[in-house]
Amino acid sequence: MGIKKHILVIPGDGIGPEVTTWGKAVLEKIGQDFGHEFTFDEALMGHAGIEATGNPLPDETLAKAKASDAILFGAIGHIKYDNDPSAKVRPEQGLLKIRKELGLYANLRPIMLFDELLDASSLKPEILKGTDILFFRELTGDVYFGEKKRSEDRNTASDLMIYSRYEVERIAIKAYEAARVRGKRLCSVDKANVLEASRLWREVVQEIAKQYPDVETEHMFIDNAAMQLVKNPKKFDVVLTANLFGDILTDEASQIAGSMGMLASASVGDGTGFFEPIHGSAHDIAGQDKANPLASILSVALMLEISFGLKDEAKKITDAIDKTLKDGYRTGDIADANTDKVKILGTTAMGQKVLEYL
Repeated sequence: MGIKKHILVIPGDGIGPEVTTWGKAVLEKIGQDFGHEFTFDEALMGHAGIEATGNPLPDETLAKAKASDAILFGAIGHIKYDNDPSAKVRPEQGLLKIRKELGLYANLRPIMLFDELLDASSLKPEILKGTDILFFRELTGDVYFGEKKRSEDRNTASDLMIYSRYEVERIAIKAYEAARVRGKRLCSVDKANVLEASRLWREVVQEIAKQYPDVETEHMFIDNAAMQLVKNPKKFDVVLTANLFGDILTDEASQIAGSMGMLASASVGDGTGFFEPIHGSAHDIAGQDKANPLASILSVALMLEISFGLKDEAKKITDAIDKTLKDGYRTGDIADANTDKVKILGTTAMGQKVLEYL
């Protein structure tokens, strides 16, 4: 029996509207093929929200988000803010606020490696092959949300790195539950040799680990983890870490997959889930039909599996992408040097090709 769900699409800035178009199209196709009914609405956020309302997260957008069953998001950001660090209103504020308002405390980033893209990474194929990592990044604490100060003379600044026990407990439980049905290995990344917040993190994770004796737990300092991730990525199964460290590690891990244009993410809590590609707004290629839509399409697969429990439908999407890549179709960001062996497509043609394989 089919399900009925209401999806809010927030295209955002830059290439966001281009890639979410194909995420939505794939969701509609899955609905038709499996007898599900997906209804859609759209809303503004980021630079688009600031331009229209002066607010990076307009009140109307937040209301629509809370009323939806899941959110498909594109990207936020604009070069004008990158060049003006003193700007008081910024696109990123909208993203931080919606995470807080929806209680999205866990960011899940699967590093899914397609064999056809082994040569797209700068790492050696023999190091990469067989890599399958699921990151759990805490999303509503740490220095991003701690108190921020600047001295009167503007020459000294500080950001408070802060965690409470319950914040670590709730994401640790989610990570252990995932590890239990995967490879039964969890690596918790911190900096407990230096940071008090990390010492609390490790203490809590050690306590939660006792509830999961079937899962092998390893603790690793962030600097070592960053090195091991490129030295031997296959050693990792589930990686659990704090907001700041997770932000850095998951972007580093994008190189394993060959491009940020191939990685999806899910931000979840106890209610509406938020699904997005990990790439940014990429204004340098916006409107040029060059953006890779596959990460947005993979975000839809995550949505179907995590929010709605539709594993068969999610697998059909990843299988379609796999077939597309096997037949040599690429966007520019994932095309290797052997361009005579691949067919380079734009955003629209790549999206259409995945729909064909669906």
